[in-house]
Parts: sequence; C-alpha cells; structure tokens
Amino acid sequence: MDWEKIRRFTLDDPDAGYRFSDRLAHENGWSLLFALRAMEEYKRFVYLMCLSPEPLSPSHAVDQVWHLHLLYTRSYWDDLCENTLGRKIHHGPTKGGPTEQRKFAEWYQQTLDLYAQTFGHSPPDDIWPPAHRRAFKSRYRWVDLNKYWTIPKFW
Repeated sequence: MDWEKIRRFTLDDPDAGYRFSDRLAHENGWSLLFALRAMEEYKRFVYLMCLSPEPLSPSHAVDQVWHLHLLYTRSYWDDLCENTLGRKIHHGPTKGGPTEQRKFAEWYQQTLDLYAQTFGHSPPDDIWPPAHRRAFKSRYRWVDLNKYWTIPKFW
C-alpha cells in the first residue's frame, strides 16, 4: 500500500459549504486545527491497518474521525476503500466486558508500536495517548448543549 496515495486522500469536499473538518470539529468540541490533525492521524491509522496482518485499534480521536467518515458512505466505501485502498476496512466495535477490554488494549498497544516503527517516531500524545492512559470504558455521552451546561473537570 502506498502511504502517499492515502495521504493525498481528501476528506473535505472543496465544494461543500459545511466541510467534513468543520463538522468533525463542531461535533466534538475541537478546534479546527485539532480536527485537521486528527484527520491526518486517521489516514495514518488506515495506512497501518493496510500494513498489519494483526488487528489494530484507534485512539478515541481517530475513532471519532472514522465514525464520522463512515456516515459519508460514498467517500468511505467508494473513494477510500475501493478507489484508494483497493480493499474494504470494516469497523468492528467491542462486545464489552473485561476480555474485550484486554483485547482492545493489546490491539491499541500494537497500533502504537507499529506507528512508531512505520513512521519513525511516536504518535502525538494529544491524539494517541499512551496505552496506560487510554480508557477503554466509554466515558463519552452525547449531550444536548441547548439543554445542558458542560463544565470541564480540569482546566
């Protein structure tokens, strides 16, 4: 698989009034810069998935990009999988429980190791936290910001 071909793949439609990156940033409460960086890391993850014979697991931020991309079905299945990768990449969610948590933790560490080996440096911590800091239990909830205030625990 050619990294440059994946790197050049664009998630943003230049003719769209509301781009993929805008939606990603808005829905996650991220800056546009962080969303763009997460999109780049998503492409790196896709590349790693193409290289690895073993299952891999994304970081939370990369998974958010992947989830949103799956909603753009033509972009995901036709443009990325079929035309860019030449293969399908399915998203396999956890079935839950301690065994699954251990399995995904191992896959995540494999992902971090393969990332460093492939790209010659560790992934950025703000997008790819070290395995011991990554939570595998869901801490995230959809919140209607028109109805509820959100206050961060840490500043």
